[in-house]
Amino acid sequence: MNCFVTGASGFIGGNLVHELVARGHRVKALLRPGSDRRGLRGLDFEPVEGDVGEPERWRMAMRGSDWCFHVAASYHLWLRDYAPMYAANVTGTRNVLEAAAAAGCARIVYTSTVGCIGLPKAEGGRVTPTDETAETAPHQLSNHYKRSKWQAEQVARELAAKGLPVVIVNPSAPIGPRDVKPTPTGKVILDFLNRQLPAYLDTGLNWVHVKDVAVGHILAAEKGRVGERYILGSADGNWTMKEALAVMSELTGMPAPAFRVPYLVALWAAHVNEAMAGLTGRPPKAPLAGVRMAKYKMFFNPAKAVRELGLPQTPPRQAFADAIAWFRGNGYVMAGGKK
Repeated sequence: MNCFVTGASGFIGGNLVHELVARGHRVKALLRPGSDRRGLRGLDFEPVEGDVGEPERWRMAMRGSDWCFHVAASYHLWLRDYAPMYAANVTGTRNVLEAAAAAGCARIVYTSTVGCIGLPKAEGGRVTPTDETAETAPHQLSNHYKRSKWQAEQVARELAAKGLPVVIVNPSAPIGPRDVKPTPTGKVILDFLNRQLPAYLDTGLNWVHVKDVAVGHILAAEKGRVGERYILGSADGNWTMKEALAVMSELTGMPAPAFRVPYLVALWAAHVNEAMAGLTGRPPKAPLAGVRMAKYKMFFNPAKAVRELGLPQTPPRQAFADAIAWFRGNGYVMAGGKK
């Protein structure tokens, strides 16, 4: 297939391009000028320079594509001005999806997030993972990133309802190789390896191997039902932060942090951090949005994607092992981190 991929320099996008090329598909990758392309080294693909906000620059390049994967997004938990993030995530999504339909793409896969799915409910000390049927309540859209992605998903659903061949995928918390920046989830692993994680919050995520997420995008193009959304996660990956740190300790031989930061203490520190950021212009180390999200255990059920798409289920322990190996093998770990 001829494929057009936005966000190809990112963590999920880069791994997606690797999987597409490995399967013999031809790829055009939309890349912003000056973007970090280390995650795409050694791949045979056609770069297309441009930005999702400027469709006139790349609309012609999309012609002849069978599949379009719109992975690009602006992901920030703190900005002085959030308008550019809404422009990229909401207006940019409409630009890409409408251009892909005009170009004749048979399938358009839009990358959303589990942040657009209703949060799990805790009852009697147990958290029941939610699935694609759980809609997000307005109060759960606790930061601009989640709000912008929710609005973007509404654009995707609206266009699918009008007949555009859009399939929505909602990745959970991917980890693994080629996390160049790294992402916030990868930063947890990297901070652990560099002994820069003295304490932790009582939160939880659905950890999933990034390769499974990348393959899930391809399966969505092959088998996904138009207008449906699919959680790309791991059935065995609903771990608390304490459980995740224990696995990292087992894999590395390094001690896990023992001190759990009370939520209210973390919230107070985040308020102070953001006040300082407003004065200095430097991003806070502990954004308020991140702390507020950490209040909830983000546990999800990917059964629909497993059943309908055949989503792979790599053990999350292997995902951690692969992420650790990649960070160590690519110069991210400072001297002193155990091998």
